[in-house]
Amino acid sequence: MNKLILAAILACMLSSTALLATDDKETKAVKAAKAWLELIDSEKYAESWDAAAAYFKNALTKEKWLEAVAPVRKPLGKLVTRKIDTKDYKTELPGTPDGEYYILQFKTSFENKKTAVETVTMMLEKDGSWKSSGYFIK
Repeated sequence: MNKLILAAILACMLSSTALLATDDKETKAVKAAKAWLELIDSEKYAESWDAAAAYFKNALTKEKWLEAVAPVRKPLGKLVTRKIDTKDYKTELPGTPDGEYYILQFKTSFENKKTAVETVTMMLEKDGSWKSSGYFIK
């Protein structure tokens, strides 16, 4: 009976440790996404490309990113509010290498667009840092 109780306690401790590790990853991914979005909010589009995941940079040159992001983001005006809405952890996404990802959706309000949804896909890099591998706004 004592072995059974000890096994149950050990199982609880291991699952708690796994949950803490997941929470830590999620916290780091969200923090990195917010920092990356701040670059875009500040119109530091070139710097946002520099800070993006290697996958992002391999898929899109800096020039193409600048051509794509500025015309979409600039007309929206200054950020008013941004609140995390959903956090979805994935290890597989279509068209991307297997890895660790968080698809984060933010409910956002801008000066010239009161209701928007920003989706940022964060990818865990080989060095352990979370970087943006995708950005969509609607």
